[in-house]
Amino acid sequence: MPGPVLHTGATVTCPHGAPLTIVVASPRVTVSGAPAAVLTDRGLVTGCPFTVAAKPQPCVTTTWLAGATRVTSSGEPLLVTPPSALCLSADQVPAGPPIASGSQTRVVAA
Repeated sequence: MPGPVLHTGATVTCPHGAPLTIVVASPRVTVSGAPAAVLTDRGLVTGCPFTVAAKPQPCVTTTWLAGATRVTSSGEPLLVTPPSALCLSADQVPAGPPIASGSQTRVVAA
């Protein structure tokens, strides 16, 4: 599904409101002056308050599930908004998709 290209300057959080930082391994493409994210980049979450049955299960990482089908950077699909991903705890417990609330809207990828 087409959408605005996700980049490191975007405001993205886990489903519980903790900030998600996109760590770009190979910043070959920039959007709005920030490196565009690709399917193999990491998403790190800090400060998540999520708890399951009195056991803390904070979101710590993100697994990207899909990206653009027609636009790539260094052979990897660009990520688009809304991101197709899951936030995971250290025990790999899925907590839901990340939420992108602020991103550029000028560059769209399909």
